[in-house]
Amino acid sequence: MMNLRHIEVFHAVYLNGSVSGAARALNVSQPSVSKVLRHAEIRLGFLLFNRAKGKLTATEEAHALFREVDEIYERVGSLRQTAKNIRRGDEGHIRLAVLPGFGLGVAPNAVAQFRARHPNVSFDIQTLHHADILRTLQERHCDLAIGYEAPPHPKLAHTQIGSGELGILYRRQDLPDAPARLKLSVLEGREFVSLAHSGPMGTLFNKEVARLNLELTETVTISTLYVAVALVRQGVGMAVVDDFTARAYLDPELEYRPLDPPLRFGVHCIYLADRPIPRLMQPFISVLSALTTNQHLPRGEAPASSGLRLVAGA
Repeated sequence: MMNLRHIEVFHAVYLNGSVSGAARALNVSQPSVSKVLRHAEIRLGFLLFNRAKGKLTATEEAHALFREVDEIYERVGSLRQTAKNIRRGDEGHIRLAVLPGFGLGVAPNAVAQFRARHPNVSFDIQTLHHADILRTLQERHCDLAIGYEAPPHPKLAHTQIGSGELGILYRRQDLPDAPARLKLSVLEGREFVSLAHSGPMGTLFNKEVARLNLELTETVTISTLYVAVALVRQGVGMAVVDDFTARAYLDPELEYRPLDPPLRFGVHCIYLADRPIPRLMQPFISVLSALTTNQHLPRGEAPASSGLRLVAGA
């Protein structure tokens, strides 16, 4: 059987097409690569490459084996990255993953405020969809994920750090005299960009549509809310989006009104249940909490409670 060194050398030779190319990629000598490759073939009991006039040609067995080896090699690379991430985490480095709606407003604002007080802390920020939260945390590509809801999994825990609500995004010319809040029924008979497939927000919206027994004309169905914003701007229809997305993308042509009655949701800091949040990140989460508590409600309306709640294995 092949060991990890065999896999590494075979993978490099297969991709580079030569021993010399593999040696350069691995930063080792050509004789070392040739020796490991020959040893791998002896262990396997068949040739991986045909050798003719100094050139290597992969055998059919090598092609079949490469599909498996490539998957293993990727997992080894992921392991190395995980080890690197863990090491960097001890040096004052926070890896943050956020839904796109937080990527333009909340996350940059939180990082700027935090680094003003903690200039030696560095960040890695990535955006992701709700369905990618578990994998991203398990592979240690991030320490914290900020989302609207934690995927139900025993390996995950979450803290509610704030709240938001859904509202209607539209072109100002389409509803020139709109009140401070809009009923969802205003969408009936109008072209509508649906968020039916956009994770927890889609589920929340669909339940409300069913409760009100509304008939909506779905012009386009989207899975990413900022795409809905672009479609509204182009006059494709109105859309229901969260207030964080709306605030990030509003311009003079667009307006946003929260719903009547309000349709609220929690904002959660999500992490691995068996890895408590490091002390370094506690003050950063406090900054996030301040920015994700309802601060932009219509005048006179009280915000929802923003007390932190820890839920493990939800």
